[in-house]
Amino acid sequence: MTPRIEVVGIDCLMVRLFERIEEANMPWVLAASQRLQAAFGAHLRDLVPSYTTLMVHFDLPPADARCLIVQALEGLQPGTENTGCLHEIPVWYHASVGPELPVLARRAGLSEAEVVRLHSERDYPVFALGFAPGFAFMGLVDERLATPRLSTPRKQVAAGSVGIAERQTAAYPAASPGGWNLIGRTPVRLFDRERDGYSLLQPGDRVRFVSVTRQAFLALGGDEEAQE
Repeated sequence: MTPRIEVVGIDCLMVRLFERIEEANMPWVLAASQRLQAAFGAHLRDLVPSYTTLMVHFDLPPADARCLIVQALEGLQPGTENTGCLHEIPVWYHASVGPELPVLARRAGLSEAEVVRLHSERDYPVFALGFAPGFAFMGLVDERLATPRLSTPRKQVAAGSVGIAERQTAAYPAASPGGWNLIGRTPVRLFDRERDGYSLLQPGDRVRFVSVTRQAFLALGGDEEAQE
């Protein structure tokens, strides 16, 4: 693998490791992230991993930064151990909080229970954070659950809403507009300014969604507020 370095700003370079989104990319992205953090040290302002890239924000002359990146990634190999955390996130899967659950089931020729099983039976790596603070892009969902974003996004999606877009899945950390297909809701607080790092989920972590009853959802502090 030969990383490609792209200019995105006067103090920002993008390291492109892959062209396609694959779960197998993550060990490489994390290994590259660790090497770059060590290489740049105090000169690193920010490092943003994504599905196939790493954005490096630095306070060095661009030519020096480029040289550091090349040196740091020479002979790169993926890590053999998963250093991220595994999070079990409870979800109440129901049409009242996940209005696309029955729609997605009909489209895929599945029952709603089968959709829930397929969505909750695997661990999802966290590829990247973006769109909103604490919003974690995860994947890849079973191909039978893949579905395009809504043609008209909602004006307001409730915090904790769990959705699918193409083969990605995510949970909204806060109320916001959004166009993902909603299939349930979690009571877990995904973004908290009092938490170290703010976001519960970080790139390299894994998430297992756990189906819970409405009673358990409410007992854990869940909100049944309808979507707009």
